[in-house]
Amino acid sequence: MSRALQPDEELVELDAEAVRTWCARAFDALGREREEIDAINVYPVADGDTGTNLYLTAEAAHRAVEAVFAASGPDTAETVRAMAHGALLGARGNSGTILSQLLRGMATVLADGCDGDHLARALAEAARAARQAVAHPVEGTILTVASAAAGACAAGGPLVRVARDAYEGAATALTATSGQLDVLERAGVVDAGGRGLVAVLGALLETVTGRAPDRAAPAPLPPAAPREKCAGEDGPAYEVIYLLEADDAAVDLLRSRLDALGESLVVVGGDGLWNVHVHVDDAGAAVEAGVEAGRPHRIRITHFASDATPAPGRGTARGAGSGTDGTHTHRYGTDDGYAHACGPENDGYVHACGTGDDAARGERAPRAVVAVVPGEGLAGLCAEAGATTVRTRPGEPPAEDELVEAVRRAHAREVVLLPNDTDLRETAAAAAERVRAEGVRVALIPTRAAVQGIAALAVHEPDRRFDEDVVAMTAAAGATRYAELAVAEHRSFTSAGVCQAGDVLGLIEGDVAVIGKDLTETARTVLDRMLSAGGELVTLVVADDTPPGLAADLEQHVRRGYLAVDTTTYHAGAEAPPLLIGVE
Repeated sequence: MSRALQPDEELVELDAEAVRTWCARAFDALGREREEIDAINVYPVADGDTGTNLYLTAEAAHRAVEAVFAASGPDTAETVRAMAHGALLGARGNSGTILSQLLRGMATVLADGCDGDHLARALAEAARAARQAVAHPVEGTILTVASAAAGACAAGGPLVRVARDAYEGAATALTATSGQLDVLERAGVVDAGGRGLVAVLGALLETVTGRAPDRAAPAPLPPAAPREKCAGEDGPAYEVIYLLEADDAAVDLLRSRLDALGESLVVVGGDGLWNVHVHVDDAGAAVEAGVEAGRPHRIRITHFASDATPAPGRGTARGAGSGTDGTHTHRYGTDDGYAHACGPENDGYVHACGTGDDAARGERAPRAVVAVVPGEGLAGLCAEAGATTVRTRPGEPPAEDELVEAVRRAHAREVVLLPNDTDLRETAAAAAERVRAEGVRVALIPTRAAVQGIAALAVHEPDRRFDEDVVAMTAAAGATRYAELAVAEHRSFTSAGVCQAGDVLGLIEGDVAVIGKDLTETARTVLDRMLSAGGELVTLVVADDTPPGLAADLEQHVRRGYLAVDTTTYHAGAEAPPLLIGVE
């Protein structure tokens, strides 16, 4: 915390300590006002959590700033960037996500200067960036308050005047929001997100003047009125939020896809890291879109109907969001409670048995998983976990008709399809569309390797909601990096150089990364490269024709060099690649 200002002393620039103080005071202010803000939350969803979400977003920003001070003596640019980055990583809900973009917009300007004129330009850039991040900006919201703050101080001037003008402009605009949205006027409240922003700007004004702005006494709660309908009653049923590593072009396509899927779409961030927020009915499709755009993680899904709060003004603050975050996976065993398979048949499928009653009546099972796998061993493994499997052989990927037939044989109302091969994505998508036309609900998780399919299957829980199950399986697959060892059939140019026939190729995420002569030594090199980026669990899938002792050697290599990493080995059987590696 920066030193306390002396009486009549005012800042002329926001130095690193002042930014630290502002961040801490904003966190404290949102903590004090959290319940009141929650109580007036009626837009875009009357779920009573805007204050909580803003508070948690500010907490993440505060932690990030304190971390850079603990590590070194940061300058102003490093401090404002840490504040914005922390908010991006910890953004919660619609308003929290927008607040993170406001801070990011300010950081891009304040990194170059911290006087009053720079603060005025920073607020203008913040308002512009936040509007750009929202798919369909609406007046009477936090966006309106941000624009009013920027407009009120646009002339610039000394730091104190700019901060005061911004605060007063925001407070005036906040009062007017109740007449800009019908839902606010009916409830007799101002916009909850806008009120949170006024609290943040009030903390800024207190930081530069040493005096807290006059705060009006809390308005009495409006008379209890019929509760506004929540999403899930009259709108989308789920809120989906995730961090995404992707380039700008992929995010542009993602915005278009998510905009067609739902509403309240906000995509913030940049420089390869984004925070995605959307309200949808099909949560699985929203996460699948993220997987296709890049690498989603920290996935959170909230079902509005189950988390709905009482009428605004009478409810209590809800937690920061419940549901599936996709950050933890659990391995399965043979006693996992799933239906076990009947066994392999001559047609290359493994068929789930189902219950006797269902079979006798010809009824569909509630849910099934269909997975494409190489080798008999993996087919049996997946079957033990309750999946219907389709065998793929070297040079013989399954055709669209085979996948359609496998989904039909699964005989379920809901099916999760795991292609486990990048080249099968279009074929699997076409098969899924055909079966959907028959009334089966199919979710295609675009797994790119068998180890990703194993990770997805490990978290499959048929008793939870379909969308939540798909989200958890997608997150587990997306968190698994994959590699494969193969033997070159002829001389060729690769991304790692020229290989000769008989060389061992180590492919990481589909690209040749290592060329070697010995399978075991090449596998060790591939493992080291993958684990250099971190990992908690290594999965080895070994074919029958690999050298004896390969798996044991690699397990020992991991134990010796990576003490905190566990290793699990599966045997793929015949007609599988020599070695598949997954790192979660």
